[in-house]
Amino acid sequence: MKNNNLFAALRAAFPKDLDAVAVETDTGLNYSWRDLERSTAMLANLLQSLDLPPGARIAVQVEKSVEAMMLYLATLRAGYVFLPLNTAYQSAEIEYFIANAEPSVVVCSKKNFGWVSKIAFKAGTQNVFTLDDDRTGSLLERAAALPEGSDRHEVVQRGADDLAAILYTSGTTGRSKGAMLSHGNMLSNALVLKDYWAWEPGDVLIHALPIFHVHGLFVAIHGALINGSKMIWLAKFDPRLVVQKLPEATVFMGVPTLYVRLLAEPGLTREACRHMRLFIAGSAPLLIETFTEWQERTGHTILERYGMSETAMLTSNPYKGERRGGTVGFALPGVSLRVQDDAGQPLPTGEIGGIQVKGPNVFKGYWRMPEKTKEEFTADGYFKTGDVGKIDERGYITIVGRSKDLIISGGYNVYPAEIEGYINDMSGVAESAVIGVPHPDFGEVGVAIVIAKPGAKLDAEQIIARLKAQLANFKIPKRCFIVGELPRNTMGKVQKNVLREQHKALFA
Repeated sequence: MKNNNLFAALRAAFPKDLDAVAVETDTGLNYSWRDLERSTAMLANLLQSLDLPPGARIAVQVEKSVEAMMLYLATLRAGYVFLPLNTAYQSAEIEYFIANAEPSVVVCSKKNFGWVSKIAFKAGTQNVFTLDDDRTGSLLERAAALPEGSDRHEVVQRGADDLAAILYTSGTTGRSKGAMLSHGNMLSNALVLKDYWAWEPGDVLIHALPIFHVHGLFVAIHGALINGSKMIWLAKFDPRLVVQKLPEATVFMGVPTLYVRLLAEPGLTREACRHMRLFIAGSAPLLIETFTEWQERTGHTILERYGMSETAMLTSNPYKGERRGGTVGFALPGVSLRVQDDAGQPLPTGEIGGIQVKGPNVFKGYWRMPEKTKEEFTADGYFKTGDVGKIDERGYITIVGRSKDLIISGGYNVYPAEIEGYINDMSGVAESAVIGVPHPDFGEVGVAIVIAKPGAKLDAEQIIARLKAQLANFKIPKRCFIVGELPRNTMGKVQKNVLREQHKALFA
């Protein structure tokens, strides 16, 4: 019987020479394909030795490292479910994720072990580890202490529909939802992109993205591994180092913010990019100025694509053919994409409406939220993305906005309703509205507009400081204003479009 475990497909693509370099790091430490094979086997054996229930979730909040990638691959290999958590998440957020997902194992960074372990043990999690801190009996230390032969492991049998990962995506009405992705969802997407982006023997990827996110964890890592390609691994994005590494690489993936920062480097020239084959952008809209300046500086045209936590990649500009700035290209092979009006009727070419998608990459639903899952799919099986866009006469798709006022800041999704909930809970606050406004570096940032209760005195800086103690940094509004009233329509609804217009030049 064919094993549909995603790891089995990735492992089958390793090159014949297992002693060749698979990952080159910015610390000078290199990892061979044999290292990936042995380390993932040891970690998979360790996870299995914990006697976890079938379908156990492994929640991971650690800094980016090759070992963290190995833990992800080992989780797949052992047949468990990987749950990546943004390293910026604070205690209130982690408490929610652990309570909701009920992971059997939590792995955190050593600096957070005290408070994370307290939350996890209180919630009933049996196993809490750091990845590599000797003082707490780390996962790597335990794996190394396993008996001889533990570096061999038979990949656990999994079906295409079996759950492989849960990615939390913030809800527009507050709390996050866990998008359930199967082995088949992710493998189908990796294979389509390998072909569509023309990955070839000898390709080398510069990996400069975080790995708690679809872009860095799935698109980039799966892309390199399914092609047997070496990765140049940067623990953190460093524009100067990326420019230095360009002559040794052929593929780079980044969010628009990374491209803006690379353009600020004097060393970014046509000569530096001479060996590069492909620059890919996604996770947020790429400004046309960035797209054009990149072409002029490097001689390369950025390939923009579009995807979501719930679906991995959905569309892409062509590898061969015109890459049109301001668009996200065409629906990928196997993906059916349509634009409909609010009544669920198809819209003609060029008309703006809600984007709906169907395909082998589309997730299985939201973790333990059957009603929400049902609500987000149409009767004929299309997923309502919540994005608003149009398709032109040539088939190019343009995303023109997002329903529910989503803010994309530096490639991360920020949902105003979640931030407003925290502000509204503060003493003296009557009401708040969080909006997204243009920002030259992050694309968009949040701005909080707050009304005080009668007689209460509020301090804008204090509100920001309190949020910083509760939420991930990328969610924190860059500015806060205390006002007497909010603009409303005749139904009493806050007019966020008016607020956006008022504050649009704040960071210009």
